[in-house]
Amino acid sequence: MTAMPAKAAKRKPTVSIVGAGRLGTALARALAHNGYTIEAVVARRKPSARRAAALVGTRPLALTHAELDRVPPSDIIFITTADDAIVETSARLAAVFARRKGSGARTALHASGALSSEVLHALSDAGFATGSMHPLVSVSDAAQGAESFASAFFCVEGEPRAARAARKIVRALGGHSFSISANDKALYHAAAVMASGHMTALFDVAEEMLARCGLAERRARAVLLPLLRSTLENLYASDPAGALTGTFARADTKTVRRHLAALRSQKMTDALAAYVMLGRRSLLLAKAAGASHTALKEIEEEMRSAE
Repeated sequence: MTAMPAKAAKRKPTVSIVGAGRLGTALARALAHNGYTIEAVVARRKPSARRAAALVGTRPLALTHAELDRVPPSDIIFITTADDAIVETSARLAAVFARRKGSGARTALHASGALSSEVLHALSDAGFATGSMHPLVSVSDAAQGAESFASAFFCVEGEPRAARAARKIVRALGGHSFSISANDKALYHAAAVMASGHMTALFDVAEEMLARCGLAERRARAVLLPLLRSTLENLYASDPAGALTGTFARADTKTVRRHLAALRSQKMTDALAAYVMLGRRSLLLAKAAGASHTALKEIEEEMRSAE
């Protein structure tokens, strides 16, 4: 009996990345590692485009924004520019592809967390299926960021064909996708900023407080990072009310009073404001966890008097 020929593996879509900063380069690198053909990377300056192409490792075209007319007709155009540049970039790309005959309908995605796929209206009018695919990861380095997409969550939104393409990409990267309404993108992104960017800012405030205690910046960071890691581990194991530990969880009025006095004496107005604002949220969590209502009320009054 003659053996049936092996079924050829399905070709993955070709991709061009417009906006080869840290996120765009990390995405291009991760996609190339997972079998996607990166045909072009576009950056503002040629040296940046060449560095991004070198990190991708598959020799894509290294183009500048002035060379958008050279972007190849890839299956997926991924716009990873700054938010303020997405509409203009979309319009310029739409004009480029409109001048080409037989380019066919393709998919365009952007990676903004705050904006919906509606900002790609020019490409939509040009026949592209449009969507957004935002990774919930903090990318400070392109090479390491490419590895962080595995197991990360991605917010996917847009036209059905574009959303399907985005979810396939997420699966290929080893991540997980979820979808929200286009109208909720700004609120969704604000939540991400609270959990990541503002967490970093809060950590900076805590570092400054330890510096007032005489610790060098590097030492303060080394002291606080294990504490932050243990907090994250608690959040992995429990909801916020169950994960809350320390002064507010115990409803320790005297300690809160000492904290407020120390911040006032050091004239640390930003740290004091952050302590009071987040303290009020901690009171709600402590109440949900069963802390003494009387003690929590006393803490609320102490913080009100500190403002």
